[in-house]
Amino acid sequence: MVEPQSEAGGSESTSPLVDAQAVELTEVVDPTDARQTLLDLATTAAGIGTFDWDLTTGVLEWDDRLRELFGYDEDSFDRSIEGFNQRLHPEDLPRVGRLLQEAIDTCGDFEADYRVVLPDGGTRGVAARGRALCDETGVTTRVLGAAWDVTAHREALDGLARILEDMAVGFFTLDRDWVFTRMNAEAERLLEAPRADLIGKNIWQRFPAAVGSPFEVHYRHAASAGRPVAFDAYYPAPLNIWVEVRAVPTSEGLSVYFLDVTARRELQDRLIRRAGRERLLARIAEQLDRTLSPTEAARRLARVVVPDLADWSVVTLVDDDHSAGSRRGLRNAASFHHDRARAEVAEEYAQNRLAALTDDALITRALVTGELQLLDSAATTRALAMLAPGTARDALVELAPEAVVVIPLTGNAGTVGLLTLARGHDRGRFSPDDLEVVRQAGARAGLALDAARLYRQQRTLTEALQRSMFTAPPEPDHLQVVVRYLAATQAAQVGGDWYDAFLQPGGATVLVIGDVVGHDARAAALMGQIRTILRALGADQSYSPAELLARTDQVMQTLQVDTAATAVVARLEQDTGQARRGVTKLRWANAGHPPPFVINPDGTVAELHAAKTNLLLGVRPEVDRLESEVTLDRDSVVLLYTDGLVERRGQDLDEGLYRLHRTLEDLAGRDLDELCDDLLARMVPERPDDDVAIVAVRLHPQHKPRPPEAGPNRIPPNVPGSPEVRPSPE
Repeated sequence: MVEPQSEAGGSESTSPLVDAQAVELTEVVDPTDARQTLLDLATTAAGIGTFDWDLTTGVLEWDDRLRELFGYDEDSFDRSIEGFNQRLHPEDLPRVGRLLQEAIDTCGDFEADYRVVLPDGGTRGVAARGRALCDETGVTTRVLGAAWDVTAHREALDGLARILEDMAVGFFTLDRDWVFTRMNAEAERLLEAPRADLIGKNIWQRFPAAVGSPFEVHYRHAASAGRPVAFDAYYPAPLNIWVEVRAVPTSEGLSVYFLDVTARRELQDRLIRRAGRERLLARIAEQLDRTLSPTEAARRLARVVVPDLADWSVVTLVDDDHSAGSRRGLRNAASFHHDRARAEVAEEYAQNRLAALTDDALITRALVTGELQLLDSAATTRALAMLAPGTARDALVELAPEAVVVIPLTGNAGTVGLLTLARGHDRGRFSPDDLEVVRQAGARAGLALDAARLYRQQRTLTEALQRSMFTAPPEPDHLQVVVRYLAATQAAQVGGDWYDAFLQPGGATVLVIGDVVGHDARAAALMGQIRTILRALGADQSYSPAELLARTDQVMQTLQVDTAATAVVARLEQDTGQARRGVTKLRWANAGHPPPFVINPDGTVAELHAAKTNLLLGVRPEVDRLESEVTLDRDSVVLLYTDGLVERRGQDLDEGLYRLHRTLEDLAGRDLDELCDDLLARMVPERPDDDVAIVAVRLHPQHKPRPPEAGPNRIPPNVPGSPEVRPSPE
C-alpha cells in the first residue's frame, strides 16, 4: 500500500523539481544569450574591445579590452570622451574628431585608424569602427562600436611608407576623384612642389598640361580597366621631363610610380640622331659614288640633303677655269625644295643668284676663306642686302629663309663646289650638331665631286686620244661604209672597243671590229697598238682574214703587247665574174667575238656563224686561224659590232643576239646611216655601262650609178678599182 502512495506521492513531489530544471535549461539555451556569448568569445579571441557612448548623459562605457588598449584600468578611466581624447595622438586628434562628428551629424557609420599614446610614452595603433544610433527624430543618441590593436599592421605599413619615402622612384596616390592623397620625397622633387601644396589637390587642375596627354589617357585606362599600365611620356615646361610611369589601380584609386628617364631619353635621342646622320652621310656617299658626272652628282647632292638638313638647297660647281676669289667659273648646277609648289621658285633663285650677288655675299666669303658661312637668324633680311634688285632677290623674298648656311665642297686640289642650305621659320636655326653634319656632308661631297672632276678630265683626254686613232672609213666603188662609236657613261668605262675599215693592195675592203679586255686608259692604249698592228699588216699585204689575225698575234708576241682581245676581221672581195653576176664574196675569221650579221636584200637577217670560233688574240699565237666565207647579193648589209650592243647585266648573250636579230629585221631597208642610228637607239640604254662600236657596209648594186649617200668614190692611187659593170639606164 505504501508503494503506490509513494509512487503517487513521488509523482507529485518531483513536479517542482522538474519545473525548476526546465527553467534552468531554458535560460542556458536562450538564443539571444547564446549569440551574445559567442560574440563575447569572438571579440575576446580577436582582441576586440567595445564602446558605448551615451550622448544624452555623456557617459562613455568601455569594456576591459578597450581600457587595456588605451592604457587605462577600471579606476583610471573617467568614462568620458575627454578620456578618449587624452590618449589620442595629437596629430590624429583633429582627423578622428572630424570623422566622429560626421557620423553623429549624419547618423552614420564611423571608421578611423589612429594612434594611442600610452602612459609610458609608447604608441599603439588602433582601428575603430562604429555606428551612430538615432531616435525617432533623427537625432543621434548613442554611438556603439569596437576597436582593436593594429600596431603590427601599422608598423608594417609604416615600414612600407618609409621604404616608399626613401626610394629613388617617385610615388603618389590618387583617390577616385583624381585627388592627391599621399606622395614621397622623390615625387616632390620631380614634380617640383612640396606635398603640402599637392595633397588634397586635383591632379588635372594642378598639372593642366597633363590633360589630354598620354598621362591622362593611360591613368584613366588603368582606372577603368582595373589593370596596371606602363608607359613613357614627356611633360613639358616647367618640368621639361621624360618619365617612365607605372600606374596601378587600387581600391582607393590609383598608385603611380614614376622614374626620371630624361637623361636616358636624351642619350637615346642623341644615338638616334647620330645613327640618322650616319645614314644620311652614307646615303650621300652612296649617291655620289654611283656617278662620275659632276652635274649628276650635284643634282643628287641637292636632293639627298633635303629635308634631313634643310628645307631647300642649291649646289654650285666650280669649273676648271675658275679664278680664285671671284665668281667667274661658277655655275649653279642643281637646286631642290622639299615643297614641290616652291621648287620652281628655288630653281629660279638658283639660276639667277650668281649674277646678282654682291662682293660680300656668303658664296664669295666661302670661296675666299674656305670656311663655312652662316646666317643663323633673320636670313631673308640679311641675305637681301647681298643681292642686287631683280629676279633672284624677288625669289628669295618668296622663299623667306630664316637660316642659311654655305659650306665649301673641298677636294684634294681645292674648292670644287659650294652647298647652300636654307631653313624656313618653322625649322629655325641650325644647331651645332646640324652644322657638324653639314661639314661632314660637305667633306664627303667635296671628295666625290673632286673625283668626278678628275675623272671628267681624264676621260676627256682618253676619249680624245681614242678618237684620234679612228680614221674615216674608205669609200670604194658602190660600197657605203658607216661607223659609230658610243662611249659608256659609267665610271672608267672607256678604252677597249675599236672599229676599222681599209682597202688592201689587191682592192678588197677589210672590215675590223675588236674589243681589248679591260675598260680603262691602259685598255685604250693597248687597243691603239693592236689596231695599228692589224691595220698596217692588212694594208701592206693582201692577207686573208685568218692570215691577218695570225700575223697580228705573232707581232703582238714580238712587241710584248701583254693583253687579250676579241676581234672579227671580214673581207669583201669580188672578181669580174662575180661583179657581172651581182654578187660579192665575204670571208671572215672570228677571234672570240660576237658573230657578224647580214641583212639580205629581201629583208631576211642571217647570223654569220663561223665553222669554229678561234681563240682570242694574245692567248696562243701559234694556233691555226680558221676562216669562213659566204656569197652575198648586192644591196646586202653587213654589220659588225662590239659586245656592248648585245650584252647587259643579268641578261644572257643569246637573249641579246636574238633581240639584235629581231631589231635588224625591223630596220631592214632603211638608209644605212638611219639604220645605224636607230639600231643604237633601240639596243643601247640611255646610260650605257660599256662602250659600243659598230661598222656597217651596204653593197649597193653595181649596175646602177653610185648613190649620193655612199659618198664620193675615193680609193688610194695604188689600189685597183672594182671590176667594171656597165650601169643599166634608169
